[in-house]
Amino acid sequence: MADDADMAFARAASLAEAEPAAALPIAQSLLARLPGQPDLLRLLGRIHRALGHNDAAEQAELAAIRASVDDPTLQQAARALVANELHVAEPLLRAQLKACPVDVAAIRMMAELAARIGRYRDAEALLRRAVELAPGFTAARANLATILHRQNRTTEALAELDRLHDADPGNAAHATLRAAVLGRVGEYEEAIALYREVLAQRPDQPKIWMSFGHALKTVGEQDEAIAAYRRGLAIDPTLGEIWWSLANLKTVRFAPADLDAMKQALQSSTLDDDDRLHLDFALGKALDDAGEHPAAFAHYASGNAIRRAQLGYDPDETSREVDATIARFTPDFIATHGGGGCPAPDPIFILGMPRAGSTLIEQILACHSQVEGTMELPDIPRLVAKAAGLAGGYPDRLDHLVADQLRQLGQDYLDATRVQRREGKAFFIDKLPNNWLHVGFIHLILPSARIIDARRHPLDCCFSNFRQHFARGQGFSYGLDDIGRYYADYVRLMAHIDAVLPGRVHRVIHEQLLDDPEGEVRALLAALDLPFEEACLDFHSNRRAVRTASSEQVRRPINRDGVGQWRPYAAMLEPLRAALGPILDSYPEVPPLCSFRNTA
Repeated sequence: MADDADMAFARAASLAEAEPAAALPIAQSLLARLPGQPDLLRLLGRIHRALGHNDAAEQAELAAIRASVDDPTLQQAARALVANELHVAEPLLRAQLKACPVDVAAIRMMAELAARIGRYRDAEALLRRAVELAPGFTAARANLATILHRQNRTTEALAELDRLHDADPGNAAHATLRAAVLGRVGEYEEAIALYREVLAQRPDQPKIWMSFGHALKTVGEQDEAIAAYRRGLAIDPTLGEIWWSLANLKTVRFAPADLDAMKQALQSSTLDDDDRLHLDFALGKALDDAGEHPAAFAHYASGNAIRRAQLGYDPDETSREVDATIARFTPDFIATHGGGGCPAPDPIFILGMPRAGSTLIEQILACHSQVEGTMELPDIPRLVAKAAGLAGGYPDRLDHLVADQLRQLGQDYLDATRVQRREGKAFFIDKLPNNWLHVGFIHLILPSARIIDARRHPLDCCFSNFRQHFARGQGFSYGLDDIGRYYADYVRLMAHIDAVLPGRVHRVIHEQLLDDPEGEVRALLAALDLPFEEACLDFHSNRRAVRTASSEQVRRPINRDGVGQWRPYAAMLEPLRAALGPILDSYPEVPPLCSFRNTA
C-alpha cells in the first residue's frame, strides 16, 4: 500500500473496536481503491463484528481467506504440506503469523502441521483461534471437529458438527465425519443411516464405502459389509486399506481373481506406502489361507517392515518403563499409597497382549445381565499423562500424589467414560490391552476395579500380532524380535504385580478357556463376584457391536481355529523364540523372576 493508504489503514485499525462506525467508511474507501487485499478484508471483518453486522463480517472474513490463496508464502507452505515437507512449511508459516497473527488461512495450515505430528492440543488451540476470528470458516471448524474426535472428545466434536450442519446442511464430508464420530460412541444405527444418505449422493467415493463397511461389520452385518467393501474396490482396486478390511474380517476367503487383483495393485507406480503395506497384509492372509506359507510370510514381512519404519518403535523404552514400574510399585509403596483412590467398583479392565482373546472374554462378560461391554477406552493412558504432570514424573514420582489427587484421578476416569455407558448396568468393561503397563496405577486410582489378564500361548499370540495390521498404536507389533520382547516385558511386569498384589489380577489362559468353557467362565464370574448366568456360555448369539479385529470370530461358538497357526511358519520364527526366552518353555506358568533377562 502507498504511504497515504498505510496511514488510512492504521487510522481505521486504531478505531476498529473503540469507534467502529468511524472506522467503517475509511476501510470501505480503502477497499474500493485496493480490492482483494487480505489485510483490508480482515480489518473490514473486525469492524463489522464490532458493529454487530455479522453477515457482512462473515463475507469480509471469508473473502480474506480466499484472497490469501494468492499469497506467495502461503502457496509455498501449501506445496510443502502436500509433499509432507513439514520442516519446510513450519518456518514459512511461523514467519507469516509473526507478520500477521490474524491470518486465518495461515493459522489453519499451522494447525494441520501440528496435527500431523500428533500435537493435537496445539492444533485445537490454533483452530479455535481460527473460528474465533472467522466463525463462518467451515473448513477450520470441520478440522476442529476432527481434532476433537481424535482426542476422543466426542461431545465437543458433535457440538462443532451441529454448527456445521446448521451452516451447510447438505455437506457430505461433514455428514461422513459425523457418522465416524457417532460410531466412536456406539451410535451405529444413526451412523449407518448417515453413510447411506451420503452414498446415495456420492456413490463414487471408495473411502466412504469403506467406512460404511466398517460400521456394518461392527454391528455384525457381515454380508452387507463385504458388499460395501467390494463396491469401494470396484471404484479403486489399489486402495490397500479396503483389501485389508476384507482380510481383517478373518472369515473371508479370497478367490484367485482377488489375489491377481492385489498383486496387480502392488505393481502400480503411484502406490503409496500405506496402500502397499495394507496390500501386503491382505495378501499375506490370502496366501496363508491358500497354504502358500513362504509367500505369505514374505508379504507379512514386507508390510511389517514398512510400518516399522514409519513408527520407529524402540523396545528398549518399553523395557525401561517396565523396570521403572517394578522399581516404583514395591510392597512398601503399595502399603503407603494403596488406600486412596476412588472406591467405585464399576470398571472391569481386560488387559494383556493384543490378539490374546480379550474380545472373547469381553463378549462372554457382556452377555451377563450386570455387565456392559464398551470398547478399548483411551482414558487410562490419558490419566497416566495427567498424573505425570501432577507428580512431576511417572512412575518414579507417584509418591508425590496425595490421596485426594488419586481419588480425583479415579473420578476423572469414571466421568470421562460415562459417555460410553448406555445400558445402565452396574459394571462396564474397558478392554484396552496396553493397560497392562499401568495395572499398578489402576490399583492406586480405582482400588475396587476388577482386573483380568487375558493370556495366550506366546507363539500363537505373537505371530498373530505379526500378521495383524492395527489401525492405530501397537508399534511393537511390526517386528518379530520387538513382539517377543514386548510379550516378555508384559509377563515380567504381571509377575511382579502377582508378587506384590497377590490375587489382585484374575488371569484367563486362552487355551484353558477353549478346553473348558463352562469351568473357566464360572471361575471368571466368581473372581468378579458375579453370579453365573447361562447366557455367558451362549456369547456368540449376542449381536452387540464389536469393533476389534476379532469381531466376526466372537460371533461363532468357541473353536480352536486359532490354535497352532504359527506351526507352518516355525522355521521363520527364530527371532521371536530368542526374544521370548524362558517364557516360551514355561508357558502357561511363569519362570522365576530372577530368570528374566533384561535385554534393554
